[in-house]
Amino acid sequence: MKTAILGPAQRAEALARMAERELDVLVVGSGVVGAGTALDAATRGLCTGLVEARDWASGTSSRSSKLIHGGLRYLEMLDFALVREALKERGLLLQRLAPHLVKPVPFLYPLQHKGWERWYAGSGVALYDGMSVSSGHGRGLPVHRHLSHKRALQVAPCLKKDALVGALQYYDAQMDDARYVATLVRTAAAYGAQVANRARVVGFLREGERVVGARVEDVEGGTEYEIRAQQVVNATGVWTDDTQALIGERGQFHVRASKGIHLVVPKDRIHSTTGLILRTEKSVLFVIPWGRHWIVGTTDTDWDLDKAHPAASSADIDYLLGHVNEVLATPLTRDDVEGVYAGLRPLLAGESDATSKLSREHTVAHPVPGLVVVAGGKYTTYRVMAKDAVDEAVHGLDRRVAECVTEDVPLVGAEGYKALWNARARIAARTGLHVARIEHLLNRYGSLAEELLELVVADPSLGEPLAAADDYLRAEAVYACTHEGARHLDDVLTRRTRISIETFDRGTRSAREVAELMAPALGWDDAQIEKEITHYQKRVEAERESQRQPDDLTADAARLGAPDIVPL
Repeated sequence: MKTAILGPAQRAEALARMAERELDVLVVGSGVVGAGTALDAATRGLCTGLVEARDWASGTSSRSSKLIHGGLRYLEMLDFALVREALKERGLLLQRLAPHLVKPVPFLYPLQHKGWERWYAGSGVALYDGMSVSSGHGRGLPVHRHLSHKRALQVAPCLKKDALVGALQYYDAQMDDARYVATLVRTAAAYGAQVANRARVVGFLREGERVVGARVEDVEGGTEYEIRAQQVVNATGVWTDDTQALIGERGQFHVRASKGIHLVVPKDRIHSTTGLILRTEKSVLFVIPWGRHWIVGTTDTDWDLDKAHPAASSADIDYLLGHVNEVLATPLTRDDVEGVYAGLRPLLAGESDATSKLSREHTVAHPVPGLVVVAGGKYTTYRVMAKDAVDEAVHGLDRRVAECVTEDVPLVGAEGYKALWNARARIAARTGLHVARIEHLLNRYGSLAEELLELVVADPSLGEPLAAADDYLRAEAVYACTHEGARHLDDVLTRRTRISIETFDRGTRSAREVAELMAPALGWDDAQIEKEITHYQKRVEAERESQRQPDDLTADAARLGAPDIVPL
């Protein structure tokens, strides 16, 4: 299979080609569901387009807990079908579809009551493991184990001795959510989908009641395109209602935004060999291993303010620190926090009690001819949501269409990944890079790491780490622009890498070096480089200011102090 390259020239060509001929399916929105829908449609042989108003995964799909999981707590709600479906998808991703991106991660669940709690929680985790194996895709993870008080403290010395009487340890999986979506988009493009970011739908084309396409504005160049399609899929997540409003339709449900925030702290602030899952009065709290860091989250509060830039308030940060410090022997303070990010979950809220119960389940609707809406759900089950959306769209096509095949379509970078992993020492010797660098590249790009190594061969300076963010090579900033569709400094520091949340300076010290690496690939002059750097610095300042505010309203106002960047 030919690997798709998503550089500036390919983006311009994709917009032009989408406007040239009628598509079978046009997908609006490139979060994980939209990207997955484009891949599903393309691999059924449909002529497919994908447009995104900002960057791939710039909304919810880059701001999650970065977990691929069955939803252990949904067992307690007796939602067995949702858990079973999610566990099957978790196994597929680990074993077949994206072994280079999705990795096992252990979690420790501290027990606080002797006797009954071990039986109660242990039964739930045993059922969780059993459902995973019965799905046919659950043998890639170790089964759970019971730990004594002493053994639990050996595994997680960070815990207060009186915070537990014993523990359970079980496994789920994790990924870099933004990188996963970018890989999904490239996979869709490799199978023939035309894809373009920074391309905003500003209206729908109508013939009578029927939607026959969309008017799409190239946000970078200002050109407006009419893209005709037999079926349009609205996969815009928390923006679903806004997109529907463009045709004056809302349908039988609407999407409510729920804000979740996460803190990122250095690895040495929490002494543990395992992640943690803790009960709160509302839900659960995760402490998740993340490279040389930990992610602590999340909250779950209503949000009806700016959707593009949800803000974390001081109260949100205090909430997470307060809850995690209940069990930590050495408490975390604000000074320990490297990064903070906030995301919005798209939860279904219906016109009736029956619909409102959908919550984290997803639904697909056909509110008017030619327009399919998919909403709700959770990251782990994106492939099922995409399948359901395309199945619905197919009903509006005048021909037989193949069944979904994405269960057997690995993402780009998966093929050959395990062989390259086994050969990583030899690759390190050949390239002169440390084997840890090769492992880093393989776990971010899979077999596509060879493309980055070619950049390093052509320009050895790209094999050096970024000066202020040495987890990443200079080549990765260039590759993000030439191959992965990055258009702005924010795209690279926030999503192609995670420098914005993994450094105490939030990426400001890396901004100039990265912007200068991006400039040749994107044709920037000195003025645009300065504009990109200034915009990024203002964004960080606005986020820091929002995180000092006492509540959502004041935090939102502070965050909106930094507008989105536009080209010169």
